[in-house]
Amino acid sequence: MLSARRPDPEPIALHDRAMENLRFIRETMERSQSFTAVSGGAGVVMGALALAAAWFARVQPTTERWMAIWLVTAALSFLVAVAGMALKSRAAGVPLRSGPGRKFVFGFAPPIVIGGFLTVALYLQDQPQLLPGTWLLLYGTAVVTGGAHSVRIVPLMGIGFILVGACALFAPISWGDTFMAAGFGVLHVAFGMLVATRHGG
Repeated sequence: MLSARRPDPEPIALHDRAMENLRFIRETMERSQSFTAVSGGAGVVMGALALAAAWFARVQPTTERWMAIWLVTAALSFLVAVAGMALKSRAAGVPLRSGPGRKFVFGFAPPIVIGGFLTVALYLQDQPQLLPGTWLLLYGTAVVTGGAHSVRIVPLMGIGFILVGACALFAPISWGDTFMAAGFGVLHVAFGMLVATRHGG
């Protein structure tokens, strides 16, 4: 007695196979790409904000007002950076939440979060003189770790922040705003101009 023949499996549609291959290629390219949406123009604006903040902060009569100026400047700089990256990524046609963008954020965020905790701890322990060096060191670390997924000039900028921060940590207290201006001001302006001219804005 002959057994019933099993039906042949339906062939995979050519369209479905092509879409699967394209998805694999896109994901592979995302994993290998660098995050190029770091905005040099935004860096220049952030540097200008920091230079202005350093001038105003140095004449404040209390630690609280000094910290307020720098924290407000940090918040404004964050908004400028996000807006700059969004505009640059849109112009390049690459979503900000692409694979390289997510890697940049995941590398950048932890040192910044740690910096927030240390800011509160140092203030409560009445050691605000350590804040300039701490901020510069952790921001530099964030730029290096996040910049590992970006163009080479970005982690180099982070190393510059780390060097300035290390000097600030052991320098006289009165030099704090000078180092903040050198790091968040001068380095942002200088490297922002380099990014803008060499990497499309």
